[in-house]
Amino acid sequence: MVDTRFHSSSGPIALGAVLSALGRDGAVDDPRASSLIVTGAEELPLAGPGHIALAAQAEYVSALVETGAGVVVVHPKFRAEVPSTAIALVDSRPHDLFVDLLERLYPLGTRGMAKALFEATGPAPHVEEGVRLGANVVLGAGVEIGRNTVIGPNTVIGRGVSIGRNSVIGPNVSIECAYLGNNVVIHAGARIGTEGFGWLGLAQSNRKIPQLGRVIIQDSVEIGANTTVDRGALGDTVVGEGTKIDNLVQIGHNCRIGRYCLIAAHCGLSGSTVLEDSVLLGGGASTAGHLTIGRGTVVMGWGGVTKSVAPGSRVAGFPAQDARKWWQELATLRRLSKGVKVGREE
Repeated sequence: MVDTRFHSSSGPIALGAVLSALGRDGAVDDPRASSLIVTGAEELPLAGPGHIALAAQAEYVSALVETGAGVVVVHPKFRAEVPSTAIALVDSRPHDLFVDLLERLYPLGTRGMAKALFEATGPAPHVEEGVRLGANVVLGAGVEIGRNTVIGPNTVIGRGVSIGRNSVIGPNVSIECAYLGNNVVIHAGARIGTEGFGWLGLAQSNRKIPQLGRVIIQDSVEIGANTTVDRGALGDTVVGEGTKIDNLVQIGHNCRIGRYCLIAAHCGLSGSTVLEDSVLLGGGASTAGHLTIGRGTVVMGWGGVTKSVAPGSRVAGFPAQDARKWWQELATLRRLSKGVKVGREE
């Protein structure tokens, strides 16, 4: 969700005033637009009457028909699915209009931490007893650190971040837009809550999509050195209880990682990947994003997952497939390369 603890909003503001300022009055013909007060933006399932949400593709439709959003930016072909309780902002390029609105509502949304560290406003950090802070640690306004937590030298904790009790944060770590549970271990050089990699006009304008979500790290998670966990675009990036992540891993925005997963070094999870509980990723494994890897699945080293995987699977190769079939195919290719005839499969 968009959390004003991390992302300051210019709202509440009248929808009509925002559209006029953007020169987008033609996007709406609903008389309610002039009086509706907008408080922020949110994902369709979580949005309320004061929120603007986005419905740009077919995958949004099921959430669109049930949304409680007051305003929905929608592609023309999904206009009929907008509930009567919501005002439809119709545009053939809905992502562009939505980003226009986000930039208006959250003017500091893309570079919040760096700027906020220089601001004197906001509540003082709250540090419980037994906390140890190394040399040159920087704490932003409103930071909360639980009892007996240790923060290593040169670490920077951004505005509003909350860290639980009995946790260990290594040196040279940066954390922003994040909530960390108890008994969490973050090794040296890790980056938590960084901007997700979201762009419009790919390879043309490369316009930044504001990254206004959060990172939620549950109890007893361990994150390795120089690993990066990006915050969500609007929603949350979540790392479940007891999960262990190795060094040099990239977790993209809006990923949802279940409990007790193991992710080895050099893995890369593209945005909106879902790992259910107890998934194991071997070194260098990667995902294409917007897919689900089922509970208890093993992805062998350097496997490239391009589509959702059923629970309890064991996959390998690129594109990843059943590991046994992959080894059989490799064996067949080796025999062919040596001039050995291979019998036809029945």
